[in-house]
Amino acid sequence: MSGIVTILTAVVAFSVSAATGLWLIPLLRRVHYGQISKDIGPTWHKKKEGTPLMGGFLFIIGSLAAAVTGFCALRIVGSGGGGLYPVGSIAATRLFMGLLMSLAFGMIGFMDDYTKAVKKNSMGASERERTVMEVLVAGAYLAGMYIAGDTSTIVPVPFIGQVDMGLFYYPFAILVIYGAVNAVNITDGIDGLCGSITFVAAIGFMLSAALLAAPEMELLATALAGACLGFLVWNFHPAKIFMGDTGSLFLGGMLVAVAFGLSQPFLLLFMGIVYVLETLSDILQIGSYKLTHKRIFKMAPIHHHFEMCGWSEMKIVLVFSAVAVAGSAIGVLSVMNQ
Repeated sequence: MSGIVTILTAVVAFSVSAATGLWLIPLLRRVHYGQISKDIGPTWHKKKEGTPLMGGFLFIIGSLAAAVTGFCALRIVGSGGGGLYPVGSIAATRLFMGLLMSLAFGMIGFMDDYTKAVKKNSMGASERERTVMEVLVAGAYLAGMYIAGDTSTIVPVPFIGQVDMGLFYYPFAILVIYGAVNAVNITDGIDGLCGSITFVAAIGFMLSAALLAAPEMELLATALAGACLGFLVWNFHPAKIFMGDTGSLFLGGMLVAVAFGLSQPFLLLFMGIVYVLETLSDILQIGSYKLTHKRIFKMAPIHHHFEMCGWSEMKIVLVFSAVAVAGSAIGVLSVMNQ
């Protein structure tokens, strides 16, 4: 992708996301759309009660604005400077289908946040309701891509090779999409954590897309990275706004869109190594308690464990981001070896 388009996309994403906070945060405060206490997280998180929720709209708006701007610019300068960007191509379809899927996940999150902020129900929608809706969104995305002509069931496995999964690809893909989106959601628990981790993952995917000569996915990853950075202007500790499920589910959708747009779902294991560890800590904690009535961690997911150990929120963000950088570096290396 042209360097000019990359810079333009990143600048638009960051600027729109950061600027949106100037009017959205005061608006959410006026209408009292704030976080309410839940029976999860350390007790001192109660002081965050009332912080505006639904901050995910900052990077949703930023990502969309940047993706559309970048796409138009890409059509003008062409992919790598060679001709117009083909609007009807599979590549363009992956871009816009990915955006639609991400928005659908964000809408599910918004319904949950609305229940918490307006109906004052701290638990939000039921797990069963969310699961059904998320599986339907994942299935609709895969069906849309199949109808558009993206019918390949071959999946590159990092450091191993190509594997044709046949009909097993579709249940596998739904499971990966559902798992990845909810893993990002689990990671959203302290100021700046999920935004920082997703920024690192987006950079990893951006580099991978460049190596694979996939300008549409490089564009999407760039828009996501820039928008996350703009959101962090308001979300670093002490956070002025929380992304809520509106934001975390959208972020998960965007990462999944890039991974499947590159036909590299296994890259999520590397770019999303922190999400994986967060989810595993939750599963291990629940499993251990049900089997032995003993807890492995002081609190799960694991970022709360380190909080209970006395780590500051900033320290957790920095250490977890370093782990994300290492994971993304391995992911990029695996792409270089393909």
